[in-house]
Amino acid sequence: MVMIFTLVSAVQEKLNEIVDQIKTRREEEKKQKEREAEEEEKQRFHGTPVTIENFLNWKAKFDAELLEIKRKKMKEEEQAGKNKLSGKQLFEMDHNLDTSDIQFLEEAGNSVEVDESLFQEMDDLELDDEEDDPDYNPVNLDSDTI
Repeated sequence: MVMIFTLVSAVQEKLNEIVDQIKTRREEEKKQKEREAEEEEKQRFHGTPVTIENFLNWKAKFDAELLEIKRKKMKEEEQAGKNKLSGKQLFEMDHNLDTSDIQFLEEAGNSVEVDESLFQEMDDLELDDEEDDPDYNPVNLDSDTI
């Protein structure tokens, strides 16, 4: 009986040691996986360092891509019949439109004539001078209202 108890307790201790070893191994594997996951996450966020040269190269490529996309869009709109540009877009594309109306009038011989006699008798108009108003304060424009 004593011998069986000794054997069973020895086996039980050995099994407890094996179970403890398995638990510690699993915990170590779990910690190792967590460390690897953290390293992978760090690798994901760690990229190419941004320098002036890298940025300028990227910016040039990006601008070229945007320009190509814009050209394709314009071609698609032209093919779809949406070729009507707004006035702003017309003036941005062709700067000759700024003076085209004046050139048209000059070529046609039509010039605008102003009757100066309409502006000669300005003294007859009753215009209030700001200097005559005693409440006028050029710093405070709301000085007339109290």
